[in-house]
Formats: sequence, structure tokens, C-alpha cells
Amino acid sequence: MKAKQLLPIFWVVALAGVLAACSGAEEENPHAAMDHGEMESMEHSSSGELPTGLEKAENPAFKVGSKAIMKSDHMDGMNGEEATIAGAFETAAYAVTYTPTSGGEPVRNHKWVIQEELQNAGNEPYKPGDKVELEANHMAGMEGAEAVIDSAEQTTVYMVDFTSKTDGQAVKNHKWVTESELSSK
Repeated sequence: MKAKQLLPIFWVVALAGVLAACSGAEEENPHAAMDHGEMESMEHSSSGELPTGLEKAENPAFKVGSKAIMKSDHMDGMNGEEATIAGAFETAAYAVTYTPTSGGEPVRNHKWVIQEELQNAGNEPYKPGDKVELEANHMAGMEGAEAVIDSAEQTTVYMVDFTSKTDGQAVKNHKWVTESELSSK
């Protein structure tokens, strides 16, 4: 008889624990101390508008309109997916850490922001550790944020179209994938 009396109490306690865990998860900031690749809710598509001064690549490894396989894991739904090249540009690409202007915890290792998306960037590339102000608007709270350069590389960057394997959503004009993150089919 005692076991039957304890069973309903057990279920109430178990349910309360599950509800408490769920409610705490909803309150967490999705950017909190996460690498950019762990973020699932960012907008992948863009208008395709290019920053002032960005120059088309003269002889890119992947031509506009061609297909390539993405080897990048900095965003969910990209790695291993086929992409159509929508644009190819020569520039410096940066992984950055910044705190969104909309509040919240820092976004670490956001890939990629390019030279032309930095305030008063000029022509000289930045180095890891340099502090910059972002003009990029890939994510809410990015534009106007102060950032630290985590890594830098002079490369061809690509704007790509693909279908996310995570949610099946068509992504248009995604900015940016570097040449080293693409391979031939």
C-alpha cells in the first residue's frame, strides 16, 4: 500500500523537475558563450547587397553559377551540403568575437566578417587581437558592435545559395564561405 501511495508523489516530483529544466532553458541567451557554429536561430539568407569597395575575384577557384560542397561547420545545416556560387570576391576574412548591441553574452568565433564590413577599415588587413567596429549585419545586434579579431586570412570569399540540411530551408546569398571551406563535387 505504501508503494502505491508514493507512486503519485514520484510522478509529481519528476514532472516538476522536467518543467523546471525546460523553463530554465527558455530563459538562457542562445548566444551565451557559444561558438558561432552552435547557434541555430540565426538568419542564413541575405539581400545579396554587397559592401562598398568589395571587388569581384578575377579568377576564383569556384566560378559564379558553379556547384561546390561546403566543408564548413560554423553554421548548422551547412557542412556537406551542395552550394551554388552566387558571388566570388577577393578580400580579408575575419573570425571575430563580439557582444551584440542588443545585449546578451559574447558571440565567439563568428565566421566570417570581411574587410569591407568593418568601420573605417582602410586597405591594411587586421591581425588577431585587433579591436574593430562591425558594420556587418549578418545577425541581430552585430552592426555597430565592437569586436576582437580572432583570426584573419587573405582569401576569396563566396556568397552561396544552398538548402539547409537542418530544416530544409532554402538559403539565398549567404555571406560568407571561404575558398578553403569549399570542395569540388
